[in-house]
Amino acid sequence: MIRINLLPHREEKRRAQQLQFIVLAAISLVLGAVVVGLVHVAISSKVSYQERRNQYLKQEIAVLEKQIEEIKKLREQTQSLLARKNVVENLQSTRSDVVHLLDQMLRILPDGIHLKSLKQSGYQINMSGFAQSNARISTLMRSIEDSPWLDSPILIEIHATGSGANRLSEFSLTFNLTKVAAPVAPVSGKTGGKG
Repeated sequence: MIRINLLPHREEKRRAQQLQFIVLAAISLVLGAVVVGLVHVAISSKVSYQERRNQYLKQEIAVLEKQIEEIKKLREQTQSLLARKNVVENLQSTRSDVVHLLDQMLRILPDGIHLKSLKQSGYQINMSGFAQSNARISTLMRSIEDSPWLDSPILIEIHATGSGANRLSEFSLTFNLTKVAAPVAPVSGKTGGKG
């Protein structure tokens, strides 16, 4: 005998397939939501971790900037102190230069020369005065050249003043005070000048 199934099997299969599709879609939707939620939680935790790191770095940068400012102030103070130290050392090293200059002037100044002014600017000396003759000025310049503490005499100007027996030569010259000094040797015959 032949059996005939009069039940609507195709509709049941269709309903079963639709039910299966709905269940799979729901499961896929739930799994997708779970995956999206997990990814969101992971990204949020990494973002918050990075924000905490950024905040920590900002705090450390602020501390370092304060330290850099302090270092700059210390460097400025150090430069100021070094400048003062250099000035003091320079004063100490040139303290005896005036003594040597005056000592040499007493030794080399020939008779018949009277000084009007003697000015020092660094190591350059400007001298002006009166001489009884041009030969005495030449003698003075040779004495400056021979001095261990003085060098490079340059005659700036010379002209005659006065009249008759009171005729004098007014002169102006420059020379240098040497930094490295040789031992002082007295110049024979010239022990002092008038001024």
